[in-house]
Amino acid sequence: MSLLTRAEQALSTHFEAATGSGAPPLLQAAMRHAVFSGGARIRPQLCIAVATACGDDAPELSNAAAVALELMHCASLVHDDMPAFDNAPLRRGRPTVHKAYGEPLALLAGDGLIVMAYRVMLLSGQRQPQRLIALLDNLTQGVGLPDGIVAGQAWECETTADLGQYQRAKTGALFVSATCAGALSSGHAPEPWAPLGAFLGEAYQVADDIRDVIGDVASLGKPAGQDALHARPSATQVLGLDGAIQHFENLIRQAGDSVPPCASRDMLRQLVQHESERLVPKAVCEGSRQRRVQQAQALPPVLL
Repeated sequence: MSLLTRAEQALSTHFEAATGSGAPPLLQAAMRHAVFSGGARIRPQLCIAVATACGDDAPELSNAAAVALELMHCASLVHDDMPAFDNAPLRRGRPTVHKAYGEPLALLAGDGLIVMAYRVMLLSGQRQPQRLIALLDNLTQGVGLPDGIVAGQAWECETTADLGQYQRAKTGALFVSATCAGALSSGHAPEPWAPLGAFLGEAYQVADDIRDVIGDVASLGKPAGQDALHARPSATQVLGLDGAIQHFENLIRQAGDSVPPCASRDMLRQLVQHESERLVPKAVCEGSRQRRVQQAQALPPVLL
């Protein structure tokens, strides 16, 4: 079974179990709209991949950890898209939750997904209480203060923000939680796996900045040009487009190199490379390299 298939199956199973019966139908529909909309599922895939590398002796727990991460991610997107922040009409090529169901239900759907994430963990971790405690703390660090995705969103409300700190919180924190959760769910120390999440998470945010500049609605699945419109910090603003692409390539290289020695090292590196090509295709990177070479060749010679 592929990582993606396992992640999708676990997400569907746990969503149904945690939803139960008798909840308001429109709220359930809004939550489903947010979750089952064709996301890449990279965070749960990372969690499951690291769990596999660590032996995966409690697959029910690693599945739950993976699902909780994706539910948190989806909740953050619902809130991020609302008029108070981006007022985005599209997400993953479909109307955003607040456009499809209205602002009140969008707010409640995001809240409901956050609570559901913790419920999924609690229902699946009763046989492994020590691991469960560590996983809950890990998830909280990836979401809350001082450096989780809530803090990342809040940096957009400040008059100034350090780009690295902003990107590590807004995107990187949940990636670190994903790789660490894979280790924790299998009873392993999370620290060796944190760099993989950190490098890949930052690469994701840089890629999002690049795609916001060069992409269109069809390829992004959401409006382009949002960073400039909302005056948000971005890698392209600080480094320029070619500089951001070069930074992205370096982060992907570091992510692959950071995978600890294990039987699944090649599989994890392939996952990193697959995501690299999906986010910023080789043709874009190669075009950037050619421009940098041309610019260097156009410089006058330096006399020593």
